Amino acid sequence: MTITAIKNTVLTLEEFLQQDYIEESPAYEYIDNDIIKKPMPKIHHSRIQIKLASLIESIVETEKIVVVFTELRCNFGSRSIVPDIVVVSLDKIPLNEDNELENNSIFFPPDWTIEILSPNQKQTKVIDNILYCLEYGTSLGWLIDTDEKIIMVFEPEKPLKIYRDQEILPILKNTNLQLTPHKIFSWLKLK
Repeated sequence: MTITAIKNTVLTLEEFLQQDYIEESPAYEYIDNDIIKKPMPKIHHSRIQIKLASLIESIVETEKIVVVFTELRCNFGSRSIVPDIVVVSLDKIPLNEDNELENNSIFFPPDWTIEILSPNQKQTKVIDNILYCLEYGTSLGWLIDTDEKIIMVFEPEKPLKIYRDQEILPILKNTNLQLTPHKIFSWLKLK
């Protein structure tokens, strides 16, 4: 669902961020002055999101260099997006006076953005968000396509690469994790 005008007024990013409805599930994103509701995830999307975020978190938690979030609002440039999974350097995370995570969105691009294509979701819109993140400093972007069983990998200054089967996927530097598309898609099988 796309909302291009609310009450006959186009909202700025700042005005969009003040709207109560943007945190509904699924969340709304603000892209090129359009307000776009993300599609509701289905089983494949949900399963991969929780398994992948949990695996990355379990590996990086001991390294204490990055933090993993799901569905975290990222505001930077002229967009407010909600990637499925984001990985952010620990030194960028805002903390309160008790050294706890601030309970807020972030106002910078993530270091790693991961999107899982949902049914009826346009690849080009998701790719556009990943490329936007890279333009603003993101180091790595993945687009996971559960129908095609491929993972598109986006890195600055490199051409798009499609990974399949047993190919080792690139991850953030200094992160001790080896993953293949085969491993990720095997989570869709319960036996």
